[in-house]
This record gives sequence, structure tokens and C-alpha cells, in this order.
Amino acid sequence: QVKLVESGGGLVQTGGSLRLSCAASGRTFENLNIGWFRRAPGKEREFVARISVSRRDYGDSVKGRFTISRDNAKNTVYLQMMSLKPDDTAVYYCAASSRPTNSPSGYNYWGQGTQVTVSS
Repeated sequence: QVKLVESGGGLVQTGGSLRLSCAASGRTFENLNIGWFRRAPGKEREFVARISVSRRDYGDSVKGRFTISRDNAKNTVYLQMMSLKPDDTAVYYCAASSRPTNSPSGYNYWGQGTQVTVSS
């Protein structure tokens, strides 16, 4: 069992930055693949970024603006978001999987989500 808790969401103006955190507990953290997904009102859940032991992947809409990183000593994954746009407004979720995948169906454990709102 893995428990995930997101934090760091909030309200920011266009062009601003936020850093989301995903704190994990309950299982060997360094072997977990951690993904970030988001869901905007009326839209499908969207892949944002993923970090495994040796690789990072990003969704096309965030490449060059978002950076995913992990601190295994703190059992935490971060999502640094730069140059935020109103289209980035969504609830952001982190998720954990035992295998590297960008598909939400491949993730067994999910956090409760944190709201990010970007004002124009």
C-alpha cells in the first residue's frame, strides 16, 4: 500500500510559477514510478509528467515549462511549474506505479489532488 499526499497548489497569475510536492509513504520509494496528472473542468484526465529510476517524461503541453524531480531521502516528488498559463488550471494529482507508464490506468495509487488556478 502506498499513500500519496499532494501540496503546493494555489492561485497564481499568468506567467507565474508554482512547485507541487507529492509525499509518499508505505513502500520502498526509490523503486516507484511517480506520475503527475491533471484534470480540468469538463476535460479528460491528462498526463503531465512522470519520473522513474532513470527517466523523465513530459506531456506535450508542458514540455519546456515543467520539471519533475525526486528526493528519495524525503520520499517526495516535485513538479516545478514555470510560465503558467490559464490552460494549466486544473486539479493536479500524483500517482504511483510499479512500472514505467504514462497511462493513468497503469497507476494503482493516487493522491487526493491539489488545485492549481492560473488567472489571466
